[in-house]
Amino acid sequence: MSDARSRAPGTLGGVDSVDGDLEVRRGFVVPGRELRWRFSRASGPGGQGVNTTDSRVELSFDVERSPSVPEDLRARALERLSPRLSGGVLTVTAAEHRSQLRNREAARARLGAVLGEATAPGPRRRRPTRPTAGSRRRRLDAKTRRGQIKKMRGRPEV
Repeated sequence: MSDARSRAPGTLGGVDSVDGDLEVRRGFVVPGRELRWRFSRASGPGGQGVNTTDSRVELSFDVERSPSVPEDLRARALERLSPRLSGGVLTVTAAEHRSQLRNREAARARLGAVLGEATAPGPRRRRPTRPTAGSRRRRLDAKTRRGQIKKMRGRPEV
């Protein structure tokens, strides 16, 4: 018998990667117990199955109150994700696949990517430098040429 009742709790068809910890690129791990899943019926392709299967997935993570996010990364993530957060909670949805399992995997990947981008360090600061003598000379030469071109456009003197 291979229906859902005969599987081990917490697994989906032998695949338990969707229930495990989520590793984010910046070196921190979000424990699976901090992830909140919601399932609902998805619209779109799927035939008759779309009317009976809860294949749409919402994955939520409380960025503001999570003990697994280091303080410096939390501040950076809260600042960058502020338009997407609702009460400090980040939610991603996935409904592009017909199966709930594939949508769960897609939502996990999406959440990991969003958290990775939000906690990435900013670009390096530019060190101010002076223009070189050659670039100053080229700039002035270009201005002179441009002025000559515009001067030639004028009405000829009689």
